[in-house]
Order: sequence, then structure tokens, then C-alpha cells
Amino acid sequence: MNNKSPYRGYRFPPEIISYAVWLYHRFTLNLRDIEDLLAERGVTVSYETIRHWCTKFGLQYARTLRRRQGQLGDTWYMDEALIVTIRGRRQYLWRAVDQDGDVIDILVQNRKDSHAAKRFFRKLLKGQGRSPRVMVTDKLRSYAVAKREVMLSVVHRQDRYANNRAEVSHQHTRQHERQMRRFKSPGQAQRFLTVHSQVHNLFRVGRHLLRAANYRMLRARSFWTWRQATCV
Repeated sequence: MNNKSPYRGYRFPPEIISYAVWLYHRFTLNLRDIEDLLAERGVTVSYETIRHWCTKFGLQYARTLRRRQGQLGDTWYMDEALIVTIRGRRQYLWRAVDQDGDVIDILVQNRKDSHAAKRFFRKLLKGQGRSPRVMVTDKLRSYAVAKREVMLSVVHRQDRYANNRAEVSHQHTRQHERQMRRFKSPGQAQRFLTVHSQVHNLFRVGRHLLRAANYRMLRARSFWTWRQATCV
């Protein structure tokens, strides 16, 4: 391992570190669950060390995966959901997914007004490098106000139930939120969900839509991409 390796100075090899981070963001497990799973394999490490690994390497992995996936679909489904109240302030999770269900981006904010919508739109445009062909939202007026200023030429649909795809995408986030006994701060929520969304995109291969052989091939490709992204 060369001197520029991000794992330099760590006692455990990259295979174990990346495996622990993958377990945390791929499945609904808490840190102590992962500690036990590693212990069963003969790896003695504390859950606090695993927490450090997830904080240290998670965002790095997510940035690499985002670069590899490139641009996503041209129809963006958007939704905002209340995730938690932290220190008396409501925090909303703004999420956009494409027509294939892949998460385009997420942003945790304490408001759901037009200023928050514009900030979210600009983050999406910066990340994708282009505007969508169609955007689909609920009837929150903030979307229409922000669209007129940020994405004027984009077709905007607000039909009833039209953005169910975005609302359904919140389900796996809710599962992890309950397992973690709620997020402790907006920053923690943003960091976790940024990594979680990229891992979710990579390993969500539509098993129920594929033959077993095709599913195994796509799953193997996902694992190969993960190893490349984590330098394992």
C-alpha cells in the first residue's frame, strides 16, 4: 500500500474497513450488530471504531460512486419529508429520484419554503450538470416558485399521486432512522443519507424483475464497482 492510500496508519486492512461500512449502509443494522458480525469472523473491533470508519470513509466512498454513476435519468421526481425534530427544530429531507428509482440527490434542511426549494434545485443542477426534461412534485407551492427562478424551461407536473415514486423512496430511510433511534443532528443525517443513497443505488438491481442468472451477474458487477470505489 503506497503512502497516498487513505488507509495508511490503520491497523485493520481495507477489506475489513470497507466491509464494515458496506454492512452499515447496505442493511438495517446498528453498529453493535456489525461488531458482533465481525467478531463471529474473528475480527475484534469496537462499535466506536466502526462508527469512526463510517464517518471517515463513508463520504469518500459516496463521492467515488457518484462520479462513477454519472448522469441519471431526465425525469426527476421530488419530495420533501419531515425526518426528525432536533433541538426543537423540524428537519426536512428533500429527495429527488429519477424514472428508474435511483436517488439523484438529497438535502436536509429546516425549512420547506421557496428558499429551501431553490437551494435544493441548485444542488441538483450542480450535481447532474444539466436540467431535467420533466420534474414531478407534489402541490407544495414552493416548487412552482423555485422553478420559475431556477428551472423555468422544465416541464412541471403536479398531478395527484404523480410523485409517488419519490415518496416510496423514503421508506428505506425510515427503516434506518428507526434502527438508529433517530438522527442526532442535521449534519449526521446529511452525512449518513448521502452515503446511504449511493450504496442503495449501486445494489438496487431489481431482483424481482430479473432471471436468477441476470440478477447474479448484476450483483457481481455491483460488488466489483464497490471494490474499485473502496480501493480493495
